[in-house]
Amino acid sequence: MFGFRKKDSPAAETPERAGLFQRLRKGLAKTGKVLTTDIRELLRRRIDDELFEELEERLLLADVGVDATRRIMDQITRAVKRGELDDAEALMQALEGAMTEILEPVERPLRIQPGSGRPFSILVVGINGAGKTTTIGKLAHHLRAENYTVLLAAGDTFRAAAVEQLQTWGERNAVPVIAQGSGADSASVVFDALQAAQSRRIDVMIADTAGRLHTQHNLMDEIRKVKRVMGRLDPEAPSEVLLVIDGGTGQNAINQVRQFHEALGVTGLVVTKLDGTAKGGVLFALAEQMGIPVRFIGVGEKAEDLQPFEARAFVRALLNRDDD
Repeated sequence: MFGFRKKDSPAAETPERAGLFQRLRKGLAKTGKVLTTDIRELLRRRIDDELFEELEERLLLADVGVDATRRIMDQITRAVKRGELDDAEALMQALEGAMTEILEPVERPLRIQPGSGRPFSILVVGINGAGKTTTIGKLAHHLRAENYTVLLAAGDTFRAAAVEQLQTWGERNAVPVIAQGSGADSASVVFDALQAAQSRRIDVMIADTAGRLHTQHNLMDEIRKVKRVMGRLDPEAPSEVLLVIDGGTGQNAINQVRQFHEALGVTGLVVTKLDGTAKGGVLFALAEQMGIPVRFIGVGEKAEDLQPFEARAFVRALLNRDDD
């Protein structure tokens, strides 16, 4: 179900998928409340400018962003003018379709492709508190469930608790963790880990890094060094630069993604803590402005709450509609 190797094809509802969808809907409840509180009553009203203004306001309150909101409203307005929306359900379907259309281009699952003697290497980056270390632990859990061998690199050497936290995840998932003392050179730790992964023929190496604000240029230089050092062992490393974003940061996430991408060439996003915010609509703004693949979303504390991003399921959960 986690779908690292290939994207799941549409299939009949299974208890496993139903459970995942319910987790998703529960996790998005705060954002969904902004969007769907009285929205069905709103859409049952006469279609006029006042209705559109209220719907637009709800999208903006959920942090969908100005550009994405305008695109959604323009699409619905055109459908109304064509006479295609004559009842509340048709209007809800149009809203769902317009929102899904924005997200589908960034629905690209992470594909693990380890080569012969060449680990698939993932460099995990982001600001302090975004949930990098926890995301790594959950990702390791799911990879092990998919029968991949995994090795972790404790590259966040500035926060002692980060090393301990990663080692705890390593013990829990029965995967080795390469670590050095507090304050050690992060690039050295990641270099050693990648070298160990190569010699042990590990499938996936995941490197943690110290949290840094996207505006701290000296610290961004350090993480560029980590990336360069990985390239000395493997010209194709890292295979993935995974940026972890706290969903509660709202529109500030756009600036984070833009500056990390300029510095490192981000190849995938993980948007975490969506269960604790009403700003989950930021995924639409990220998709519209940045277009970087959203690999996973986090909607809770359990390992199962880190889910591969599926655009249609995300929108239907957000709008409190059934997963059909």
